[in-house]
Amino acid sequence: MAYVQRLNRVTEVFAPLLETIQQEQAPASHHQAWLIDSFPVALVKQGHRFKARVAKELADSSYRATKKLYYYGVRVHVIGSRQPGSLPAPEYIGMRGASIHDGKVLDQIRPYVHDQDLYGDKAYQRPDADAVRQTQNLTILTPVKKQKGQHYLEPQDQWLSTAVSRVRQPIEALFAWIEEKTGIECVSKVRSYNGLMVHVFGKLAAALFFWNFLRTSS
Repeated sequence: MAYVQRLNRVTEVFAPLLETIQQEQAPASHHQAWLIDSFPVALVKQGHRFKARVAKELADSSYRATKKLYYYGVRVHVIGSRQPGSLPAPEYIGMRGASIHDGKVLDQIRPYVHDQDLYGDKAYQRPDADAVRQTQNLTILTPVKKQKGQHYLEPQDQWLSTAVSRVRQPIEALFAWIEEKTGIECVSKVRSYNGLMVHVFGKLAAALFFWNFLRTSS
């Protein structure tokens, strides 16, 4: 327990450490596009979430449709630069409450990304996409949503949706790799806000440090 408490006292070290590790990444040979997505970090799952009280400063309840998961926790948001034949290089990493919509998070970090295409899932669709393209030279590309009552997409919309999904697949592979190496998405033993910060940013820092080592030694 004393060891855990010492870690919690240096909580504020981990986010700057993660930023430093990001800056030490090998420079990209060619930045093709931005990829954006988020993954859940669950403190409590399913019915137990109603009694959850840990890290109330940030965590809350939500539903992750892709995983069919009701949970109490946070979501980690990542924007990465697409790399040919490799996982995307994370350029922005942030954490918000589980219930915060991906579109709102994009509004906050959009000023930092420009002059490229940005690929995301349907949650990142924007009614002002044309205005964003004109003001930031940023084209937001997402799969096409079916209209109310529509059973099938038009062929051109289906083609676009498939193309966008293929481009953004590497960021899902990045999340799967981080989860495999760190087990970051399950944090049931954390009992405080500081402990949550240590868990998330400490494991992200460890994963990216290991990834940088692999890239530079290959």
